Amino acid sequence: MALAVVLFVVVMGGILLAVDKPKRIPNWLVATGFVGPALLFVAFGLVYPALRTMYTSLFARNSDDFIGLDNYIRAFSENEFQIVLRNTAMWVILVPLVATLFGLIYAVLVDRTRFEKIAKTLMFLPMSISLVGASIIWRFMYEYRAVLLDADGNPRNNQTGLINQVLVWIGLEPQQFLINSPWNNLFLIAVMIWIQAGFAMTILSAAIKAIPDDIVEAARLDGLKGMQMFRYITVPSIRPALVVVLTTIAMTTLKVFDIVRTMTNGNFGTSVVANEFYDQSFRLGDAGLGAALAVILFVLVIPLVVYNVRQMRLAEEIR
Repeated sequence: MALAVVLFVVVMGGILLAVDKPKRIPNWLVATGFVGPALLFVAFGLVYPALRTMYTSLFARNSDDFIGLDNYIRAFSENEFQIVLRNTAMWVILVPLVATLFGLIYAVLVDRTRFEKIAKTLMFLPMSISLVGASIIWRFMYEYRAVLLDADGNPRNNQTGLINQVLVWIGLEPQQFLINSPWNNLFLIAVMIWIQAGFAMTILSAAIKAIPDDIVEAARLDGLKGMQMFRYITVPSIRPALVVVLTTIAMTTLKVFDIVRTMTNGNFGTSVVANEFYDQSFRLGDAGLGAALAVILFVLVIPLVVYNVRQMRLAEEIR
């Protein structure tokens, strides 16, 4: 720690000295002093691990045997990994669409209402909970206990899971939500939607409030009301914000790990790419296959990042 502090003082001292006397030191050297440390950290923390992961993906399980693209072929051809890719696709399609839809509807309904602040605070609260904490909460919500009957055929034990207890109260059988495939994936996805809907609501609510009043007034003078106002004015006006919300939630969902790991550990057909490359790399010891899955996840994220950046730049140009 002391060495790091001393190194920081030396580097910053050199940079400040260069800035203080720019006539004696070339400008390119001053720029290098500012940008160089950051680039070194990026190269060491991002570029090198990425290249190393790509290199490792071309080798067999913990060996020096070069197998080329065999790990990638295996990831796309074996039934086990096809289920993983199917689950990941399900997450990436459903979570952004449903969370954004809920956030948009909620933002429109509570906009300029009397209890707007309280309503938005309640909606945003799940975002303040860690994914592991939210997963533990919902695991208790889905908890299942085998029903024990007394001599008269009545249940003599209560369900600890809230959802199953409600099912019992209305006369239905309790369900093992986290075991029955493929529906268990939908119940895991519901947790992510619960968390991300608050984020979508916050961004879209700000975008709705930014719609110019003269546009809204002109639309009302033309006779637009209710759904027509929402369809022809609100949605087109906040399109850039919608794109940003959808792509941001999609990127977050692609990397989902905590929810699956905490609630099912990837069992019962619920594993996703992030959970699977962790299992292959650290639990099963197949570093090559784990690296290949990590590279696949990296490649899937890149188009979303590029598209998101382009949309943000277009929005800035319009402004």
